[in-house]
Amino acid sequence: MDHLHHAFRTLPDAPEFTWPDGARIAFTVTILLDHWELSPPAGASRDPRIVSPLGSFHPDWLTFSHREYGARVGIFRIFEVLDRYNLRPSIGLGAEAGRRYPELVDECARRSACFMAHGTHATRRITADMTAAEERQHIAESRQAVIDATGIPPAGWCGQDFNQSTRTNALLAEAGFAYTTDWANDDRPYLHGPYGEQRHLLALPPQPEWNDLECMALRRVSPPIWASGVVEAFDYLHQEGGGTFNLTLHPFVTGQAHRIRYLGEALAGMLGHPGIWRATTDEVAKHVVLGAAGSKLGALPPQAFQLAEGGQSEPLPATPQAPPGKRPRGRNT
Repeated sequence: MDHLHHAFRTLPDAPEFTWPDGARIAFTVTILLDHWELSPPAGASRDPRIVSPLGSFHPDWLTFSHREYGARVGIFRIFEVLDRYNLRPSIGLGAEAGRRYPELVDECARRSACFMAHGTHATRRITADMTAAEERQHIAESRQAVIDATGIPPAGWCGQDFNQSTRTNALLAEAGFAYTTDWANDDRPYLHGPYGEQRHLLALPPQPEWNDLECMALRRVSPPIWASGVVEAFDYLHQEGGGTFNLTLHPFVTGQAHRIRYLGEALAGMLGHPGIWRATTDEVAKHVVLGAAGSKLGALPPQAFQLAEGGQSEPLPATPQAPPGKRPRGRNT
């Protein structure tokens, strides 16, 4: 292994989770609500692939306003489609977005959304260039912003652009997070850690292969092909059973007039199946860890997860503890 965050696990070794009411699959929709700065501070890290078609320059009003379109227009179109299918979104809420868009936070809360911390700005990712103190502060600011906006401590972390340093997971566990959606190496939840005093972090799959930004904006997949691919993936995972399906949406991408129709078509194609648990990421994490499904992950100490409890845990080391010898492979890892 290249790291000690988790043991290696193959599909034959992975547990098949049992979802409420005997559902074959847990289905979540994640909306990322963040703010793209016109003038980020020196040294800030943003996705270098997102630039104006005219090139990289300053001030880039086109890229700035294109991103803002999502908060002004696109997210309401997505809400309309999700409402039609009685879907409650899971919101990755950036700190600055929470401060700038209280009306959008209210719209999400009115739909019984759950809120994950999503960094501070779309233009300030976690990187290995940060010191431990800088990264700890970034995480703390992100967490507190969700509390300030919603009144509820976030249980989940959805990193900006899924970026992490080698110590991010340990710092998330230290800050009181129960789960992360940054790791794309599975279709079923699994554990990271232990960190420090036997604290774990649950990994919920983000499944970026059908992320709207990755597909339609960056890979230039057409909306009809994107929708078809989403349904194809869902069909397979539903047949396979025991896993999760997360659809990540960016309002400035899917909320465009020429794309929003295909979100509805994708949802219609997926939700026609029987045996679907329509959940939020908080609900999936809580079911996996605290419910009957948790036994499939192996023995967990009582303090391993405190979903939405708030408070600060004891300081933990910035790297996972390596167990003696080789970590076992098996169904409970």
